[in-house]
Amino acid sequence: MKFTAAQIAGILEGDVEGDTEAEVSKLSKIEEGTKGSLTFLANPKYSSYIYTTQATITIVDRSFKVEQDINTTLIRVDDAYKSFSKLLEFYNTVKLSKEGIEQPSFIAQSTTYGEGIYIGAFSYLGENVQIGKNVKIYPNVYIGDNVTIGDNCVIFAGAKIYSESVLGNFVHIHSGAILGADGFGYRPEESGEYTKVPQIGNVIIEDHVDIGAGTTIDRATLGSTIIRSGVKLDNQIQIAHNVEVGQNTAIAAQTGVAGSTKIGKNCVIGGQVGIAGHLKIGDRVKIQAQSGIGRNVKDDEVLQGSPAFTYNDWNKSYVHFKNLPKIVQQLNNLSKEESHDK
Repeated sequence: MKFTAAQIAGILEGDVEGDTEAEVSKLSKIEEGTKGSLTFLANPKYSSYIYTTQATITIVDRSFKVEQDINTTLIRVDDAYKSFSKLLEFYNTVKLSKEGIEQPSFIAQSTTYGEGIYIGAFSYLGENVQIGKNVKIYPNVYIGDNVTIGDNCVIFAGAKIYSESVLGNFVHIHSGAILGADGFGYRPEESGEYTKVPQIGNVIIEDHVDIGAGTTIDRATLGSTIIRSGVKLDNQIQIAHNVEVGQNTAIAAQTGVAGSTKIGKNCVIGGQVGIAGHLKIGDRVKIQAQSGIGRNVKDDEVLQGSPAFTYNDWNKSYVHFKNLPKIVQQLNNLSKEESHDK
């Protein structure tokens, strides 16, 4: 698909400086630009590349001053980075604008779906599934009975959505993600064996949630595991049964959240964090990578370490951690001197 400089400027509300009919069909970094590609310049550190890039069109800030001859057509905008991001969104929307039902696929007669549906080959949609408008379901997706999916959702290849799950609008689920598998619920017996506790709740995903590849969200034992609106989950995250993740919280890869923990709004949680069960994490909490959380956390705390404690205290303590061998040696020397004096 090709776009002219004039068309791109129209989308971005920008001004063309150069050939308005210059065409592009791909995107590139400015230092790797080739003929027919579109790039952008936002970071001043990369300014030198605009004089050598072979990209056909470059998006720049209105304030950018050209100091040498250039070969690229410029589109001047208020914010080059923001405009390029907007263009990426537009490009992705066009790329994902598939419609129709591919065969072979299985769709139960009781399933309903809105206009603009795309269902990829080898997908399975169970009984009483309700799907909204403009939903894209890629090949090899499994959707169990009684699942509800809102408008404008995208479910990428190989994702699995178990029965009774509820998805809001504008939800993106990436390949290999699993929603609604049984929670890790077992009752220990006197014999040492474990008896499975039935998991009869569900998973609720609210609007504008992104779920990364390979992430798993378990169904509740009773009630619901809930991911609130605006949450962003990275790849390979484990969310256990009856967990609630608050609005606009972001969690990085390989984090595990144990059962019945409640995470507040606008939290930022780094990679490989472990959070124990039945805890309450407040709003706007920041947890550094590889931290272990075993206690309730108040609003606005910043934590690091395992077990985690206040970020500033951890940094101060780390200086001493590195010097522990020297400190121990000094203490031993002092002890020997005291013994000698006696």
